[in-house]
Amino acid sequence: MYLQRRNRILRRSSAIRSLIAETHLTPDDFIVPLFIDEGENIKTEISSMPGYYRNSLDITVKEVKELWNMGLKSVLLFIKCKNEFKDNKGTEALNPNGLMQRSIKAIKDAVPEMLVMTDVALDPFSSYGHDGIVEGEEIVNDATVEVLAEMSVSHAEAGADFVAPSDMMDGRIRAIRKALEESGFTKTGIMSYSAKYASCFYGPFRDALDSAPGFGDKKTYQMDFHNRIEAIRETIMDVKEGADIVMVKPALAYLDVIREVKNAVNVPVSCYNISGEYAMIKAAAKMGWIDENKAIVETLTSMKRAGADLIATYFAKDAVRLLG
Repeated sequence: MYLQRRNRILRRSSAIRSLIAETHLTPDDFIVPLFIDEGENIKTEISSMPGYYRNSLDITVKEVKELWNMGLKSVLLFIKCKNEFKDNKGTEALNPNGLMQRSIKAIKDAVPEMLVMTDVALDPFSSYGHDGIVEGEEIVNDATVEVLAEMSVSHAEAGADFVAPSDMMDGRIRAIRKALEESGFTKTGIMSYSAKYASCFYGPFRDALDSAPGFGDKKTYQMDFHNRIEAIRETIMDVKEGADIVMVKPALAYLDVIREVKNAVNVPVSCYNISGEYAMIKAAAKMGWIDENKAIVETLTSMKRAGADLIATYFAKDAVRLLG
């Protein structure tokens, strides 16, 4: 008696496993999220994200130069707006001399080839901490979309390569594309957060930007985590409205959705390895329960294996070092 097929033959050495591996991570896969604060020479560790920082613009520029030298080619910008500039209309988001606009210009001046993506949502600028304009206790859609379109044009004027609307308002991709085209920004891309779920894993991010909702939650505009088919519908609509790249967020608990989206669309698919996912690995590693380096590579590989062409992750620098 003999076995016609011995599958373990292809697993017996590191050389064989590497030779036939189906999924490979490279620095080209990663988008690096950056948190930016006002001031100079400020580097503040985010307490719920050990090893990750909110930096002033001067330090951010140095960080971007380091990222580029490591082979990382894309950054996604988030800014911390001062409380005195927050209101219910996102006024500061449209300030041509605002922190986001200054950050885009400074990064493009320092590293012109770096691909600069910008967060488009009102929550960092909102006195309510919501992604849209509030009336009573409702986050209103259409008035918010108008501001998001203006905000996108403002980012394009500053030099952004891609705007990344993360708000989940209906119709905002069509409005943003129309506004960009009418303003002459025909080369500015849109990376849409097409399937963004109302998740419990966002907590550390909201610590980073002081952007937690002041009342209620975000379940009336972000997606219900019970749903899969809805994500496909949302994503296909965004592609039809003009999205160049689509995103699934979060990533780790939504690998099935990443695969479904990948199978449904013919544009690049990104995912966001979010703050809570980062914090869980950091916490478990600190307790000695897992090997942090192995967990980083394994989880990021799972996202690419699921179908993500691009991964926004706080582990980008660590991953590049580990991948050699």
